[in-house]
Amino acid sequence: MRGGVCMDGTRRVPTGIDPSVPSVARMYDYYLGGKDNFAADREAAEKIIELGREIGGDAREIAKENRCFLRRTVRLLARSGISQFIDIGAGLPTQENVHEVAERHIADPRVVYVDNDPIVLTHARALLADNRTTIAVSGDLREPKEIFDDPAVRAHIDFARPFAVLLVAVLHFITDDEEAARIVDQVREHLVPGCHLVLTHAYQGGRHESAVNSGKQVYSGTSSGGVTTREVSHLESYFAGLDLLEPGIVPVQAWRPEVPWEVSADLAGIGILGAVGRVT
Repeated sequence: MRGGVCMDGTRRVPTGIDPSVPSVARMYDYYLGGKDNFAADREAAEKIIELGREIGGDAREIAKENRCFLRRTVRLLARSGISQFIDIGAGLPTQENVHEVAERHIADPRVVYVDNDPIVLTHARALLADNRTTIAVSGDLREPKEIFDDPAVRAHIDFARPFAVLLVAVLHFITDDEEAARIVDQVREHLVPGCHLVLTHAYQGGRHESAVNSGKQVYSGTSSGGVTTREVSHLESYFAGLDLLEPGIVPVQAWRPEVPWEVSADLAGIGILGAVGRVT
């Protein structure tokens, strides 16, 4: 329990939440070993975990590797002088949050967490009650312009100075390719020289079609309404006009890992791709 919200049904559910509908944020919390989830979230997440077992994958391990990628990129950007971060689709607070990682490397980082899940916002605001440099605001990934125009965001982030936008494990819930491209285009329009775009996205690797389709069916019944996979060539378009930091678009495990990790030549498995682009 965080922020006075109990997830086992013994206390009232926040307004706007239907505990019978799985939430992708709470499913992700479950993958990471968190307790901020309902029975419906756990049931859906276990289906995804079982599908992963069928194809030799591990949804929980993939989620953890994605989180490690987030930690490494924030650390790198903070050390390189970036002190402002906008995390869109931030999800439930867990260990190694963006502001916690940044604070270890720079003084007074400015961080904005954006999400449209009332439980996420309740928990984030409770966690940040005594933190003057980090805020949580309500916003929808589908409307980036509204996020950047939010008075609270504009008061917290100096858009004349470099900042980083994080789209971590969230864009794959936009199943329409044109809509996903529009969203990233609108994000890029707000980036000034020195800004960075951090993005991770589910990929399929061209195999396991049946299991992937079953997974997509599970996610179609969640708060996101669906999930999709995209490959390297598709993600390249999201970084149009940006310089990709080495090693480019690779599985998150292989992006500047703390322990060496070899990339399969054909990316045959299923997992999450990650990349960081910089505006010059």
